[in-house]
Amino acid sequence: MKISILTVFPELHVPFLTHSLIARAVEKGLLEYSLIRFSDMCQPKERIDEPTCGHGVGMIIKPEVIERAIETAEAKWGKGFKIFFSPQGTTLTQKKVQALAQRFFGDEQAEIAQPREVINDTHIILVCSRYEGVDARVEAFYADLILSIGDYVLMGGDIPAQVLLEGLLRYLPGVVGKQESVVNDSFTGPLLDYPEYGLPVQWQGLEIPEVVRSGNHKQLDQWRHEQALNKTLLHRFDWFRSQPLTGDDKSTALKSIPPHYLVLMHADVYIKADGSKTKGTTSIASIDIHDVARSCATYGIKKFFLVSLLDDQQTILQTFLEFWMSNSGRKYNETRFQALKSLVPTRTFDDVMQHIEAIEGVKPVIVTTSAKDYEHKQLIDFTSQGTVWGSGRPVLFVFGTGQGLCDELIERSDFILMPVKGLTGYNHLSVRAATGIILDRWLGLNETRLRLPGDSE
Repeated sequence: MKISILTVFPELHVPFLTHSLIARAVEKGLLEYSLIRFSDMCQPKERIDEPTCGHGVGMIIKPEVIERAIETAEAKWGKGFKIFFSPQGTTLTQKKVQALAQRFFGDEQAEIAQPREVINDTHIILVCSRYEGVDARVEAFYADLILSIGDYVLMGGDIPAQVLLEGLLRYLPGVVGKQESVVNDSFTGPLLDYPEYGLPVQWQGLEIPEVVRSGNHKQLDQWRHEQALNKTLLHRFDWFRSQPLTGDDKSTALKSIPPHYLVLMHADVYIKADGSKTKGTTSIASIDIHDVARSCATYGIKKFFLVSLLDDQQTILQTFLEFWMSNSGRKYNETRFQALKSLVPTRTFDDVMQHIEAIEGVKPVIVTTSAKDYEHKQLIDFTSQGTVWGSGRPVLFVFGTGQGLCDELIERSDFILMPVKGLTGYNHLSVRAATGIILDRWLGLNETRLRLPGDSE
């Protein structure tokens, strides 16, 4: 593998390339590198940069300077795969690192356990800009890939280039001594890595877990998997949900996530009366029951409570359930039966709380939902799973009908979830639509696919 680094400051890369595993890769002949200084591409007293066009401040590297640097790199080692670095680029992830490694080093990760001949592209050109970056035409003309290492701005592309190489060269056959350490990396699969320990057994009053010292490999593997799973679910559920998951992955995660409950309130809500908003009750709609129940079944909600104070509404609800829970209803629609069997008719919110506590032995964390914006110290968004799940308590999502939940119920919240919004100012979703969207954003899977430039469909 050959690496050309085009930069304003080659000196920044010398210590990086001459130490640790990368230096050993160079010594073994697995890697060659070339540092090309932009100023060497200029005539004496010629600047490498120029002011950006239009109003505003900032300097950009001249297009012809980068052109000469790329031509110099390719004259030495042939046409290269050109990677630029910019905050506007696609975010570098482990999945992207793996895709690049697959492109440059081999077809399958499992096949690179032993050193073998490097195939595919063998020359990578890293373009490290400075100042305000490079002329947009240069990226359009040359860049095979534009990367960002995160949602922040640095002084230049040199550190991002080194971050990429740190991740990528671990996959170069022969660089890392034990390929197992690469295969089991965090972000390589759906789970983060498990905790590691080294002697002494006790340090600062903390002790290595007994299972790690037991010598029982089966128990240790199980413990490590549980630790990795719990850490991932609490801290990076966004990562877990974006990965291809097996049936075992899903069922194990569902058991590890605190149980979730949902209540649809037809009492303790606001209604419109005589042109003003007042506290009242709403009628039960069968379409809401069907659709919310199906959402609950899809996302693993343990019980779906429906609260109404009205006797006639409770009678209608019981009649509804008697049919769907009967043999006739089950034969008519088995999937509807499976969804509706989690439905529990209830009269008050306190009854719901008592029911959950009777099942779980502890009160649930209350998460209320609303279409309104609230100033609340415990306002959360759809990436706050770890915050809510960290207590280990069951979770109760509260949805309101009518004009929304009354203030007294909102005040009982442990957390208030930010409203679901679109790009327009319209904000009047039906409760069944809002329920489906919120459960999907909170518990749904969102597997992502990655293609690099030039990959076929």
